Amino acid sequence: MTTSTTSTTPAGGATSALAVPPAGDPVPARTRAPGRRRHPRDEEDRGALSPADWRRPAVRRSMRLSHGVLLALLVLCGLGPLVLLAKFAVTPTQDILRTPLAVFPHGIAWENLGAAWNDVQVSRYFLNTVVIAAGSWASQILVATTGGYLLSVLRPRYARLVQGAVLATLFVPAVVLLVPLYLVILDPPVLGRSLMNSYWAVWLPAGASAFNVLLVQRFFDSLPREVFEAARVDGAGPFRLFWSIVLPMSRPILGVVSVFAVIASWKDFLWPLLVLRDPDIQPLSVRLPSLQATTDLGVLMAALAISTLIPVLLFLVFQRLFLRGAGLGGAVKG
Repeated sequence: MTTSTTSTTPAGGATSALAVPPAGDPVPARTRAPGRRRHPRDEEDRGALSPADWRRPAVRRSMRLSHGVLLALLVLCGLGPLVLLAKFAVTPTQDILRTPLAVFPHGIAWENLGAAWNDVQVSRYFLNTVVIAAGSWASQILVATTGGYLLSVLRPRYARLVQGAVLATLFVPAVVLLVPLYLVILDPPVLGRSLMNSYWAVWLPAGASAFNVLLVQRFFDSLPREVFEAARVDGAGPFRLFWSIVLPMSRPILGVVSVFAVIASWKDFLWPLLVLRDPDIQPLSVRLPSLQATTDLGVLMAALAISTLIPVLLFLVFQRLFLRGAGLGGAVKG
């Protein structure tokens, strides 16, 4: 409720009524500062320190110092082990045992790399690891993309039931599945012959990843449905829609799944140890620990350094896929 007051000009002119709000009513925002524009920084979420705090020299110096210390600790914890492994790979064994942190007191032993590649036959096990990782990657990509496409784009009547079953498998520990999975690989019900000592024993179980299926499904849910409807109107069938529309738009999530699949296969130890008994087809993760007792320490460090090359390179190549979006801004026109 407002109160009106009437004011009269000294010359006896016309009067004007002004609406004055009571003391308890809030003043509208537009009457407070009608000519003032809101700065973009006013709408930003305030952090632990306000802009006024950042303008104080003492606060600014202390925060910059703390940020520098945290960055140094992160670099030390993240890159320190890799740098130390690279140093040990070209360091003589006696220097590793006596002065591990000294910077090459007796020179660099480049021959460790050659001995690890040829004498320890890291080249053979390296190739085995690449073959296993490539097959596991293909298996996981195939199952994840087709499963996510079924649950997200095609959406049959039983999609919710399948999604619930896939989600339920995430609550089963992987250790519990070792014995049943080993018995299935030992005597497959359809093939009639054992898959032991074959790469299929590693490739096929790797594809059964419920996490990848749900991850890809969530990404497919974010894709614009207008593109799918336009493709169906143009006569695209389910396979053409999947191959020509969905997969080209899904490069970011395919990169993420690829990195997860290759790294998980590269470092897997227990399952290849159980199903690959032949040393000639074992990967690096299984073979190198068995050679530790009979291999020179410097040569072993060189072999371990070689085995870490692929994961590091994969991260450097695909790191942008984790940060950038799908880039579909121009896919749908308003």
